[in-house]
Amino acid sequence: MRIIGLDLGSKTLGIAISDELGMLARALETYRFPEDKYDMAVDYIVNLCQKENVKEIVLGLPKHMNGDCGIRAEISFNFKDKIEKKAPINVHLVDERLTTSIVDKAMIMGNLKRKTRKEKKDEMAAVVILQNYLDKRR
Repeated sequence: MRIIGLDLGSKTLGIAISDELGMLARALETYRFPEDKYDMAVDYIVNLCQKENVKEIVLGLPKHMNGDCGIRAEISFNFKDKIEKKAPINVHLVDERLTTSIVDKAMIMGNLKRKTRKEKKDEMAAVVILQNYLDKRR
């Protein structure tokens, strides 16, 4: 069964998906929505999960470096609740600290142009979030 990984921003949702064995994550897409219109993103993800027969999501939880949860983390908690109320999908919140930094460094080392890095960073952060989860599960 496939698992989806998500990196939630205020206007974008990076989406990654696992292979059928649940071993490898790959980038799927970046969904763009009007700022703070999270209900649109919830609907999109629920439909995608139904289409791909996904029953499990890994959602990045943006914590402060000291481990505290701020406003962005509260948004992720609410996003999780909305998904679970709309569909029979288990949503796991996982610490996403430093994922964007890891992705930025990797893309710079890969000599990707600034425009490409900007377009792909959310879905690549979702890949890191999902792959970390898959690795820890084994």
